[in-house]
Amino acid sequence: MKILKKILIGLFLLIIGFFIGSHAVITLIKKQRPGHEYRIGSVGVSKIQALINALDKKYVDSVNMDSIIDCALPLILEELDPHSAYYPAEETQESNDELHGSFSGIGIQFSMQDDTVRVNSVIHGGPSEKVGILAGDRIVFINDSVFAGKKIPSNEIVKNLKGPKGTTVKVGIMRTDEPGIIDFNIVRGDIPVKSVDAAYMISPQDGIGYIMINKFGETTFTEMITSLAELSSKGMKKLIIDLRGNSGGYLGAAIQMANEFLPKNDLIVYTQGAHSPIAKQYANGHGHYTSIPLVVMIDESSASAAEIFTGAIQDNDRGTIVGRRSFGKGLVQEPIEFSDGSSMRITIARYYTPSGRCIQKPYGESDEDYAMDLLKRYEHGEFFSADSIKLDESEVYTTKGGRKVYGGGGIMPDIFVAQDTTGNSKYYSDVVRKSLVNKFSFKYVDSNRSTFADLKTYSDIEDYLDKKNVLNRFYEFAAKNGIKRDNTLNGQALKQMRIALYGNIIYDALDMEDYIAFINLTDPAVLKSIEALKK
Repeated sequence: MKILKKILIGLFLLIIGFFIGSHAVITLIKKQRPGHEYRIGSVGVSKIQALINALDKKYVDSVNMDSIIDCALPLILEELDPHSAYYPAEETQESNDELHGSFSGIGIQFSMQDDTVRVNSVIHGGPSEKVGILAGDRIVFINDSVFAGKKIPSNEIVKNLKGPKGTTVKVGIMRTDEPGIIDFNIVRGDIPVKSVDAAYMISPQDGIGYIMINKFGETTFTEMITSLAELSSKGMKKLIIDLRGNSGGYLGAAIQMANEFLPKNDLIVYTQGAHSPIAKQYANGHGHYTSIPLVVMIDESSASAAEIFTGAIQDNDRGTIVGRRSFGKGLVQEPIEFSDGSSMRITIARYYTPSGRCIQKPYGESDEDYAMDLLKRYEHGEFFSADSIKLDESEVYTTKGGRKVYGGGGIMPDIFVAQDTTGNSKYYSDVVRKSLVNKFSFKYVDSNRSTFADLKTYSDIEDYLDKKNVLNRFYEFAAKNGIKRDNTLNGQALKQMRIALYGNIIYDALDMEDYIAFINLTDPAVLKSIEALKK
């Protein structure tokens, strides 16, 4: 009976939600997409209308229709495709902050260390720096509420620190070597959310620049253009664009970026849907880097807008793609916002690369199969061998220069680079699982901040850590926390352990760009990209 009841409730919610949700959606879409016709089956409408009238006039208890709709909308959208979804107000705001390029807050990066909120870094020019907050400070009070001595979810901390621009938040700080609690009143301000994580000359002697882009948001194109100008002033003649781990964002940002590298009239992308006529986007010829030798790096987490950009470069034979097969998201979503701050995104079209590929991977079986796709790729060996990748021979396309490329799910790189597992070991997995690398790194930097203040580059820190034999100090720290050193570790495993530890310390002491530059020194895909540009 319980199972039957759940089924009936689910069907009821779905029907009610469909009726109310459909009309709400259609009203909103009509405003944004005039000229289209939207209908719901008339028989179903009359039945659902009768049900709603009965509930309104005859049901024994009052019915909270808002609550019903909130439950029903996700169920409706789940029936469509994996990327049409409903988002509560809080998730909508977080997503918008990420893509809009800024949010209102106090300007710090923090982590929970030993049940205490610790400031990892202070954003330059932000509200916290202006009042004197320092890296290493412990936040113990927020607006007179205790935020120490207990485990607090990160989202709860963020919720209390973020707020409307111009409002004030009071924080109580404990600082090493200073007695008592120091109170700060911080006026919240705009905090930039960067799209470009790193931009530097990765091989100056060869004129090779490197840019890592983590998303495609409102400020991505501007950030990229600024970075390209700076690299050009340093002698950049060739370029690597790293889109590994980039899950996408705005279609328009990807088109803007591709336009900067493609000559006039090259097709960038086209979209088409049942209610969306074909729309083609071409390069306008105003790009400043239309002839620079180019490599684009991707992996299994590169998706959506990242794949649009990559597909445009590959299909026009404009550059070399290095890495592993991309995620495979070829659907275009349109956001629709509701008055309570919640929103939904519905798929309105598929996008196609210039050769005609739709790279959306299949999603007809089940949401679970779709969600587990990357794990299945891993188990099948795709991350380690190009030969294990089964290309869809029924979807063969040709690039501008006549090379074969394949549809059916993701973009296959021109140069495959396997995931590097040579340094994996049980010891490494154990210390990472217990977060010992992160904990040691923070504590080590926190105890030596005056020293690290004089170390300006990752090379300076690397030399310092070698002289201090910090790796052995970590082994002692891990042993005290229950994980003894494995004396059978081979050379690659020891190298991996050193890279992970030093990388974390460099990140804590300097910034993301220095961390990436250090990691890139031994990254197989990066080295292969440099090699490709040298030829």
